[in-house]
Amino acid sequence: MSNTLFTNITVAGGTGALGFHIAEALLNDGSFKVKILRRLPETPNEKADLLASKGAAIVYAYYNQHDSLVKALSGTDALISTASPGVAKGGYDFDTLQTPLLNAAKAAGVKRFIPSEFGMEAEVGDHLVTDTKISFREKVEQSGLEYTYIECGLFAEYIGWVGFDIKNKTAKFYADGNTILAATSLSDIGKYTVESLKLEESRNATIRVAGSRFSLNEILKTFEETTGSKWEVVVDKEVKHRFQNKIDPVPSSTDLLIATISERSAFENIDNDKFSFSPRSLVDTIRALV
Repeated sequence: MSNTLFTNITVAGGTGALGFHIAEALLNDGSFKVKILRRLPETPNEKADLLASKGAAIVYAYYNQHDSLVKALSGTDALISTASPGVAKGGYDFDTLQTPLLNAAKAAGVKRFIPSEFGMEAEVGDHLVTDTKISFREKVEQSGLEYTYIECGLFAEYIGWVGFDIKNKTAKFYADGNTILAATSLSDIGKYTVESLKLEESRNATIRVAGSRFSLNEILKTFEETTGSKWEVVVDKEVKHRFQNKIDPVPSSTDLLIATISERSAFENIDNDKFSFSPRSLVDTIRALV
């Protein structure tokens, strides 16, 4: 692992589910000066207080005011965005959400932008979530800033979101049971993100990492073994077809997203060997969840 390419790092969304783990990993590494960008007006936040106690500077800005963002990003070498429009609540537009951050980063002299990717490989037309991420990538590449895209598959702690219901011991497959999913724990995503800042190969590149790669059937087996119960399984592989052709029952956009993730989270080629640590297995995460 080479020495860090950057010193001053700002995390936008550093008190969120993923942003907090990235901020902690930066602070634990000890190589960086860390700022956490939060939205004005100021509100109490336990995670912000904890990060501040570990040495992070908490800065505030109005995201809809360019000068406010530029001031907050002053002195930043690399900006890591973990901003989310709230996918679980039906918010999908990563492009509109992050464009003010990109414009302010360029004006503030930021060297590298790591956008809020942290998901699956995607193509235009997959889903509004991925379409807006792809359109934002185009803006990043046109900006002249360096960039790194980090793709890590599913967030392991949220594996239940793609069809595994621990409470009711049921599973819904949106693809064939032999379909492979990649999943990475939040803490490991943090470590991968931090170490990417020290990799020459991460400049203007996509980094693909995976904590584990298991089939839907293997994940189900782990849940069954961990809970000591036989789970009920429902298979629905027609989500995209019904959604596109408006066939009843018409799936929701969330169902479509889950189906898309199920199809595109395999990651045949990963970059784990470029990093210094062994990631946590999804099996361990499932045991902790149960």
